[in-house]
Amino acid sequence: MREALPPKERTKIPRQEMPERDACERAHDFGEVNLGFNAALAEHESQRCLTCVDPKCTRGCPVGVKVREVVELVLAGEYLKAGAKLREDNVLPAVTGRVCPQETQCEGACVLGKRFAPVAIGHIERFVADYERAAGAAGLPERAPATGKKVAIVGSGPAGLSCAGDLILRGHEVTVFEALHELGGVLVYGIPEFRLPKEIVRNEIDNMRRMGVNFETNVVIGKTITIDELLTEEGCQAVFVATGAGLPKFLNLPGEHLGGVYSANEFLTRVNLMRAYDAEHYDSPIYDCRNRSVAVIGGGNTAMDAVRSAVRLGAAQAMIVYRRGEQELPARQEEVHHAKSEGVQFLTLHNPLEFLGDDRGMLTGMRLQKMELGEPDESGRRRPAPIVGSEFVLPIDVAVVAVGSAANPLVQSTTPDLATNPWGYIVADPYSFRTSKQGVFAGGDIVSGAATVILAMGSGRKAAASIHEYLTTNAW
Repeated sequence: MREALPPKERTKIPRQEMPERDACERAHDFGEVNLGFNAALAEHESQRCLTCVDPKCTRGCPVGVKVREVVELVLAGEYLKAGAKLREDNVLPAVTGRVCPQETQCEGACVLGKRFAPVAIGHIERFVADYERAAGAAGLPERAPATGKKVAIVGSGPAGLSCAGDLILRGHEVTVFEALHELGGVLVYGIPEFRLPKEIVRNEIDNMRRMGVNFETNVVIGKTITIDELLTEEGCQAVFVATGAGLPKFLNLPGEHLGGVYSANEFLTRVNLMRAYDAEHYDSPIYDCRNRSVAVIGGGNTAMDAVRSAVRLGAAQAMIVYRRGEQELPARQEEVHHAKSEGVQFLTLHNPLEFLGDDRGMLTGMRLQKMELGEPDESGRRRPAPIVGSEFVLPIDVAVVAVGSAANPLVQSTTPDLATNPWGYIVADPYSFRTSKQGVFAGGDIVSGAATVILAMGSGRKAAASIHEYLTTNAW
């Protein structure tokens, strides 16, 4: 336990950096990169908090974590109480402490960050959640008396889990349905082990089981059972659709059908969920990256996950190919830094034109064109423009297309009275998350398009409040 210092003294304390494994070592396995704070680092960092009367960090958090109160409990050495405080608003603190872009949210709103480095809120959050797990004593919030109301959650990704956690605390009976054999959605099929170990996700879901949430895997809503059947035969008073945006996008370039060309969705699912990285114990089919040249097209976090996975699969050369400049990369700065330190090459201002193959139908190269940045487009980023006469062929063996994803159409196609927009996403009110079908709510990526884990969780929490109101008043 440490005593709080005067505000002026707090500003003199440098931000405590996250310990991490050496890049030369970690690039050869799928063990976690970041090592986490110990108690001394967590308490030292907590001393930097200015304990603002109006904590803007909480307003910057999509799920509204009471950051100041959590930090004060850490400073007092009350780690389990800090965990319980965290879980009042966030059912997945060990997950968000690892993959949430705090730099643009809670830490981006930190008052200290106006003149100094912001408080490392994400690192403290991870420490608290990891301490709970090591102690085997997660601080679970109190559950309200049973209401007798039954809610189905479609999808066990971050939006579905967050919604389920809030609804169970309000006393409703909640069942989460997952199409795959393992729970977690994008947390298990999309994010690699070195960034988010699967055991972390399983532990958080086990905590939700202890809260009272029911889980069913291998249930494909729209095939195994429909939305209408959930509302009638299964006796659910409400359904929350949180199926995400797992449909891969492609570039629609010549040669994209060649062997060795993957969508990031397929590549990461094979590596993560099907454990292709552990060839000694799992026989998951994946094109061998060992001693081969791998190019990942895209610049977001998914692209970084794919290219860093390729490094660990033994690629002789692993590259990011991105049509804008490095300053425009949408990936987290930490992910870019880690990728570079692990030997990833960045071909920015390069745009793919065509995939080339041999007479066996296997990928051998990619025709690229160099780009230059012009005026900003509607996203605020400078628009890339081709440089005439700059085309060349880059020899590669594996290509991973990581340029985004779209809405999975299954639920929509089997629920005729569920309105969708021209891109196939479910239309839901941005405040109530109500859809065109009574009793059916929707949130997360299936409504907004692909976004971050924490934004999906934020929509899940808001949807839970709206569902609770509906169940309480029966007014639509």
